[in-house]
Amino acid sequence: MANTNGTPWLTQAAYDRLKDELDYLSGPYRQEIVDRIEAAREEGDLKENAGYHAAREEQAKNEGRIQELKALLENAEVGEEAEDDGIVKPGMLVECKLAGNDMKFVLGSREIAEGADIEVYSMASPLGSAIEGRKAGETVSYQAPNGKDIEVELLSVVPYNA
Repeated sequence: MANTNGTPWLTQAAYDRLKDELDYLSGPYRQEIVDRIEAAREEGDLKENAGYHAAREEQAKNEGRIQELKALLENAEVGEEAEDDGIVKPGMLVECKLAGNDMKFVLGSREIAEGADIEVYSMASPLGSAIEGRKAGETVSYQAPNGKDIEVELLSVVPYNA
């Protein structure tokens, strides 16, 4: 998720989890891939060496994820767990009626709820922007990307605990 200014917002727990992933991917896992590539090279003919090509592909994916994590962690705003004050802000679990349908989601970035089976909406999304700073019991409307006005009734706003 990003704040309305575009800066990604993470809880300290999410930041630490992503930092641990970065350390693993740029350390032991990177070396493991290099070792697999070297072992495959020693087998000879690289044109038809499936192990070599698979390891090179894995290396490219790993380097991409390392760059993604570095950029995220360098630019992220790290905040405390959301305060239980009922106000919609990053890190809150929001229950609402959206256009008459019951809905539950976390406001934040996908990294906050990584591995959980819950939707995540960004503060920069039309929905996130419309409900930021509001409280349970309020009803607001916002314009969806398709131009339709959508009404949102906030039923519950509590801190999300992954």
